[in-house]
Amino acid sequence: MRIPNEKLKELLITEKLIDAEEFDKIVVEAGRMGFEVADILVSRGFITKKYFYDLVAAYFGVKKASLSSQVIDEKILHLLPKEISREKRAVVFRKEEDGSLAVAMEDPSDLASIEFLKRYLKADIRPYIASPEDFNEAFSVYSRGGVEDFRWAIEENVAASIRASAAGAEKAAEELPIVAIVDNLLAYAASLRASDIHLEVLEDILLVRYRIDGILREMMRLPKEVHSAITARIKLLASLKLDEHTRPQDGRFRQKLEQNFIDLRVSVIPTFYGEKVEMRLLTAAQRPLSFVELGMLPDTIKIVEENIHKTYGMVLICGPTGSGKTTTLYSILNGLNHPEVNIVTIEDPVEYNIKYVNQTQINPQAGITFSSGLRALLRQDPNIILVGEIRDPETAEISVNAALTGHLLLSTLHTNDAPTAIPRLTDLKIPPFLVSAVLNMAFAQRLVGKICNDCIESYKPTDYLLQLIKKQIEDLGIESLKLPKTLFRGKGCKSCGHSGLKGRIGIYEVLNVDDEIRAYIINPDFSLDGLRKLARKRGMITMFEDGLRKAMQGMTTVEEVLRVIRE
Repeated sequence: MRIPNEKLKELLITEKLIDAEEFDKIVVEAGRMGFEVADILVSRGFITKKYFYDLVAAYFGVKKASLSSQVIDEKILHLLPKEISREKRAVVFRKEEDGSLAVAMEDPSDLASIEFLKRYLKADIRPYIASPEDFNEAFSVYSRGGVEDFRWAIEENVAASIRASAAGAEKAAEELPIVAIVDNLLAYAASLRASDIHLEVLEDILLVRYRIDGILREMMRLPKEVHSAITARIKLLASLKLDEHTRPQDGRFRQKLEQNFIDLRVSVIPTFYGEKVEMRLLTAAQRPLSFVELGMLPDTIKIVEENIHKTYGMVLICGPTGSGKTTTLYSILNGLNHPEVNIVTIEDPVEYNIKYVNQTQINPQAGITFSSGLRALLRQDPNIILVGEIRDPETAEISVNAALTGHLLLSTLHTNDAPTAIPRLTDLKIPPFLVSAVLNMAFAQRLVGKICNDCIESYKPTDYLLQLIKKQIEDLGIESLKLPKTLFRGKGCKSCGHSGLKGRIGIYEVLNVDDEIRAYIINPDFSLDGLRKLARKRGMITMFEDGLRKAMQGMTTVEEVLRVIRE
């Protein structure tokens, strides 16, 4: 269900959200990228998803389902089996006062589907329009109801798989019990929105842990006897060597789960009791997120936009592993991906495939490293270059030279905050005068849990919490920051698994390298503390400040901010 492009153009121009020329460019870009016009408008920040669905609902004269902001009655939901729900893109979510059933639909004007639902449910239907997020919410509720089914399916196959393992791990890897266990482990993780699966072999058990919203949680314990067969199955899927047990191996594969695909990045390393497997779950072919969806506030977006649209120089994203640096990089690339520019990348690994971006995978065995690959890319007439990570002096030197000679270079560094990017570059043998000349912006980030919208509540912070906040403010030397009088948290509900948190957003610290900071970088008396003080004076907002602002707006909790800052 979509608004015709000409009508959408008229509505957005009337609201002064875009001009005619820019909209026409977006239409061409949407066709080129294979996305809907609305997807490009959202990812480029012209409109929000909520605003678009408000427009669609008003245009077609229907109400929005807004399933993500209400508790779905599971009994009502299961009136329509999940298979039919997915096929018809329709979810029964409420019984109305007049006895009719409220049905969230992708296309409420689909009369044939409405008639089918009337006959199947033996009730009158009141259609509502639903967004993809609404459907994800409903299907996660379906899956939560089947959590015990996942556990049962895994446990049911364990005994059979132990018998199969007796014939050898490689043969057992292709037997149905092991196939079922691995498939259910993946489906279970996807239903819980896990980002990683850890299979850790201990002295007497195989421990299964999922990382959900940034927190690693133990999910189940399996007999150690199935470890070798499960590991062999995963190696088989990821095209790794089954008979190699003493060296680390990396691979990837794509798995179909119901109607969706997920890409999995696999790492296998030998440990004391056997091989440990780690799998990173990546949603296949997902739309890059806009800066607003990432959690950036307007002042942060303004600085980032100014710097990424410069024709040359270096933009660095800093943070530890798992802080969302790659997601931010892909969002930036999405905003820069136009027919007029040639974008090339050198990555390890290529996590998301972006149309019309020339992406190269690191392959040391074939002689493709960050440094050698970057040298080759410079002969490809690029405008914009993405280097997955600057980790050695040679890569740093080539990157700086590329950024000095008319290329915009994007990359990441492993530092704790934005100012530390500068001494890190000098540690990598880049002279201060070159750092000063080439660096446009460095920003650091962390991921914090979002408060669940279904159970959010306000509260007055305790004296102990205020003392923690006050100490952090004093440690950072932020005199202008006031203690909050009201904060927010999630009470815990079925929708968020009683954690009070659902999903994640970023908190950011942006160092905009202006003339004063450039002069300080080449100052013989340069110090990191001095740089931090000057950056604060020049308007840099620390990650703690950004997190506290979001906590006061009900986006996250202070506890989450303090947790990731202290890490």
